[in-house]
Amino acid sequence: MKTVLLAGGYAKRLWPLTKDRPKPLLPVAGKPIIEYIVDELEKIEELKEIYISTNLPFETNFKDWLNNYRSSKKLKLVIEETKAEQDKLGSIGALNFLIDRLKLNDDLLIIGGDNLFDFDISDLIDFYSAKKKSVVLLYDMEEKERVKGKYGVLEINSDLKIINLEEKPEAPKSTLISTACYIFTKADLAMIKEYLASGNNPDAIGFFLSWLCKKSDLYGLIHSGIWFDIGSFDEYERANAVYAEISES
Repeated sequence: MKTVLLAGGYAKRLWPLTKDRPKPLLPVAGKPIIEYIVDELEKIEELKEIYISTNLPFETNFKDWLNNYRSSKKLKLVIEETKAEQDKLGSIGALNFLIDRLKLNDDLLIIGGDNLFDFDISDLIDFYSAKKKSVVLLYDMEEKERVKGKYGVLEINSDLKIINLEEKPEAPKSTLISTACYIFTKADLAMIKEYLASGNNPDAIGFFLSWLCKKSDLYGLIHSGIWFDIGSFDEYERANAVYAEISES
């Protein structure tokens, strides 16, 4: 299994912090967000290769970071040929580009490069191995008002099978949301081309999940620890406060 870190967004909601620096390289408690993710991946022996998907303006930022970060994994940048928000590929478009560019035919662990969590990724790998299907790391926000219009909201059955997903609904049917952490089988990844060819939204992976769960069996594993989606100044400040406290303890 190979790993893909999606880091091609322009994060305009966090300008000026992210005007000249990619969001995954923003420091949280003095450490770039992406390092928290890669440090966790370091612990998993079977994950040998990590591909970081980003855009042309941030290529130099990531090269500078890679020159100073030491890893036992093979880390490789994949550069999307976009220069601005208006021509970004979107998460699904970027994934399709990366798979084509590298000619990948593998199951993939895919993580958003701006996500912070204390989840043991090996648990998701074990869950995937047991189900032998694509799996999604879920998070329970506990209150519907907190997910309204903000996240991909899922419904699951007693077997943890995903039976419905709505992207940013105004009337959410559950409090379970999709985090940007997935393992897709190569069979499901092969369906990305059909999804895009049908004119579907290439942006958030949640749109693809909503489409895919009607065609393939997908399962969700619920995480209840720390999770931050760094999409606003408030979330960024909260993440800094929480991780600063952790580092001091």
